[in-house]
Amino acid sequence: MVEVRAQRASKPVTVRAAAKINLHLGVGRPREDGFHPLDTVYQAISLHDDVTVSAAAEDALTVVGAGYVDVDGVPTDAANIAMRALAEVACGERHHVRIGKQIPVAGGMAGGSADGAAALLAHDRLHDLRQPDDVLLEQAARLGSDVPFSLVGGTARGRGRGEVVEPIEDPGAWWWVVVPSTVGLSTPAVYRHFDAMFPDAPEQPAEPTELLAALASGEPVRLARALHNDLEEPAIDLRPELGTLIERGQAAGALRGTVSGSGPTCVFLCDGREGAMELVAGLSEEYDVVLPAVGPVAGAHVLA
Repeated sequence: MVEVRAQRASKPVTVRAAAKINLHLGVGRPREDGFHPLDTVYQAISLHDDVTVSAAAEDALTVVGAGYVDVDGVPTDAANIAMRALAEVACGERHHVRIGKQIPVAGGMAGGSADGAAALLAHDRLHDLRQPDDVLLEQAARLGSDVPFSLVGGTARGRGRGEVVEPIEDPGAWWWVVVPSTVGLSTPAVYRHFDAMFPDAPEQPAEPTELLAALASGEPVRLARALHNDLEEPAIDLRPELGTLIERGQAAGALRGTVSGSGPTCVFLCDGREGAMELVAGLSEEYDVVLPAVGPVAGAHVLA
């Protein structure tokens, strides 16, 4: 079987996978297994990583980044999630993986999850397996909570640990400005701080009722009012400069600023493309990396 699959491998396959932001992130108190129950609404935006997988004599990984992305902390061995993804599904094959990163590293935008999802899809297409979506999603869920959404893309509701993903019809074209941080923020540390700050957190997190209605309306002002992140307060408590950044972005014209996921990247919703570009210009006077983006965009997909 291994020989047959190796023969079927064709030219390298490149898959593009998008960054995610959380429009709503409700967090409940920890379960018995230590995980926090989540009720979240994800959106894929137009910052992406491209992952190319090719057949090779030995496993190898190359990581390159856009000028604003520091890839020094990205593992280039078996610990990298793309390599872990291939280890889950490969049956004796060896691969070379090249990751081209535009998604900020350790920024709360699921860049690693995007790479894992892209590697799964690239492997599937490289070896012409054509597995059903539900099989790929099961594989993705074993890698991490955000990986299934990276396959699905668009706008979607995530429950459980975030891995149970249900696509949401989203007719909007939402313009965002993304401001990464040069210093990472540990996701486990943010969750621990959430537990310390909110020891009476509900067993089940708040549902995104108003957020879903705002998406259906297509109205940026309504969506801005509905954005919610239970991890924002603990993230800002750990890193007060994130709160300062949000205040400056809103003063400069954003409809709303929020911490992305567990941080430290902050994202700002604008009233359209023109507003986003004006905010980019304003924040660029003080911050080195300020990126416009639009969402929702497609999940992991093969580039022609």
